[in-house]
Amino acid sequence: MERFPAWITLAILAAIYFLYLFRLTGTGLLKEDEPRYASIAREMARSGDWITPRLWGHPWFEKPPLLYWMTAASIRIGIPEDLGPRLPIAILSILFLAFFFSLLRREFGGRAACFSTAILATSAGWLAYSYVAVTDLPLSVFFSTAMLLGMLWLRTGTERWLITAAIALGLAVLAKSLVPLALSIPFAWSARSKWRELLNWKAIACFLIIAAPWYLLCYSRNGHSFVQTLFWEQQVGRLDAKALGHGQPFWYYLPAFLGALFPWTPTLGLWRPSSDSRRIFLMQWVVFGLLFFSIFPNKLPGYILPLLPATAALTGLALDEARGAARWALAITAALLCVVFPLAAILPRALAEGLSHANFPTWSYLWALPIGLAALVWHFDAREKRTAAVSLVAIAFTAAVIYLKLVSFPTIDSTVSARSLWREIAPIRDRVCVANLDRSWRYGLNYYSVIPLPDCEETPRPLKISQSEGAPPSVK
Repeated sequence: MERFPAWITLAILAAIYFLYLFRLTGTGLLKEDEPRYASIAREMARSGDWITPRLWGHPWFEKPPLLYWMTAASIRIGIPEDLGPRLPIAILSILFLAFFFSLLRREFGGRAACFSTAILATSAGWLAYSYVAVTDLPLSVFFSTAMLLGMLWLRTGTERWLITAAIALGLAVLAKSLVPLALSIPFAWSARSKWRELLNWKAIACFLIIAAPWYLLCYSRNGHSFVQTLFWEQQVGRLDAKALGHGQPFWYYLPAFLGALFPWTPTLGLWRPSSDSRRIFLMQWVVFGLLFFSIFPNKLPGYILPLLPATAALTGLALDEARGAARWALAITAALLCVVFPLAAILPRALAEGLSHANFPTWSYLWALPIGLAALVWHFDAREKRTAAVSLVAIAFTAAVIYLKLVSFPTIDSTVSARSLWREIAPIRDRVCVANLDRSWRYGLNYYSVIPLPDCEETPRPLKISQSEGAPPSVK
């Protein structure tokens, strides 16, 4: 295989650093899920019990253990409290991007692989979930690895690809239980004519060796409550909007999907029908996933993350082969980066209170910079330098992400994360109790305080933490 010149390799490494590692702890842990999962992992690391997840001493069965194990391992080797939960996620994402590129280069050639990997690495959805320590990224990485290796097996019939796909699927089940099994239905459908080979005892054994032991051990220790919570409430229950309060309309994932691919959304228009069985498989992966998640009323934006690798692969292939239409798509993609400037201003409040409460900032001439970028991208592609055009968009997106991190992260840290609040009250923690606090702040504060602060009703203290609706907490 061809090797990249040294300067290109250095440029890629620099982009990876600024996208995935730069200011990884620029904010404290965010909302309720990230500090809650980190708290469970820390308790697992300290207790040495790697089977039963516990939150503040009580069993917590909402998710399987893979994310907890990753975070607990980083804590055990001494990685600090903010970096420990996020670093394994960022590294896992980077490793998957390397695998993704390698497999696509093997199957479709170097240029298509470069385009696809650049699109995935610089898509808003993939990058955002590579920053936060929640279960969506581990699920997406291992499920997508299984599907891509399964695609190799479908084409070649080579047993080792099926076995490694089974191992990856087992890890995906440890990330989010039954979800990856449901999403792998397109693979089972594509393999229907090879069902005898699909039932390979080695592959089945490898899947069970990876996926089954934790479930059996956790059930043996915790009994019915484990099954009731993890499978009935968190798997079956999530199909019902009333169960967890995340009800959304059927069309919810159309804008969510388009937004997750930002800024590359216009390049979806380059997709064309194909008789290539691999592309048909990738298309089935995307379409089935969108329909599957859309049918059920309970919806969250991270659910569609496992669809982005297949989407990026199809888009990169289309971009590699398209003619003049790609020029328009790339120019519009570059122009869309103007959104980053107002986004940097509204993101903190949007995260804290919701997008509908965020005030749109006043116009600035800075926002027009991407228009010049779009003209330059058009110029390169018109002169048959598409690799340069795509690279320019990726570089500009990386610069935009750096800008967003520098501008938005300080405000996000103080208005969304409990880290700043804890730093304020840490010296006087023995005098503080919690009177009224939103649950996302409470989970964050509990994580940073290690030992949760008491409720004022149970243990009155001179200083009280309280919070009004739509405002950050205060200590009085």
